[in-house]
Amino acid sequence: MAGGRRQAPPREDVLAAAMEMIAERGLEKLTMAALGGEVGMSSGHLLYYFGSKDELLLRTLEWSEGRLGAERGRLLTRTAPALERLDAYVDLYVPDGHRDPHWTLWLEVWNRSQNADADARERQAAIEGAWHRDLVALLAEGISRGEFRRVDPDRFAARLRALLDGFSIHVAIGLRGTDRAQILRHVREFLADSLLADA
Repeated sequence: MAGGRRQAPPREDVLAAAMEMIAERGLEKLTMAALGGEVGMSSGHLLYYFGSKDELLLRTLEWSEGRLGAERGRLLTRTAPALERLDAYVDLYVPDGHRDPHWTLWLEVWNRSQNADADARERQAAIEGAWHRDLVALLAEGISRGEFRRVDPDRFAARLRALLDGFSIHVAIGLRGTDRAQILRHVREFLADSLLADA
């Protein structure tokens, strides 16, 4: 309606714009004012919707994780050997490279979680839990089919994800000597040594 109040963009558009800004300009350039300029809202309006920058970042992470979760679901439910699907899981988990936007956001949310309230911590745990449950299910399937050694799927998943997190942080921050290809080779060697069933 002409002269009427301008409609705020859908929340998903705001979250997508935040993620795009992180990818293109880096997290340090993501301010409420800059994001507002991108989506045609004032920083005050954004604060009204999200309450704080911490909440905006966590919501953006949840939105990004929702997309990754859908992709992970497609990869893990296809008809393929468990090892091939595990390789796809690892490939999706590890950052694309230095300043990968998803991992940049994750690292910031983790850092801010030191002072987060119980609700924010629960929401972060839910994200972590989804990755963990999918990995446990895949490991259990591979064990039941004789593709993997008889390990405890939950314990092995916890250890593998800790390994992936450590390596992924190195890639995301651009630590010298830890590029993505090198990390994927390390992980594949670890899985061959510790998980693959003996022929």
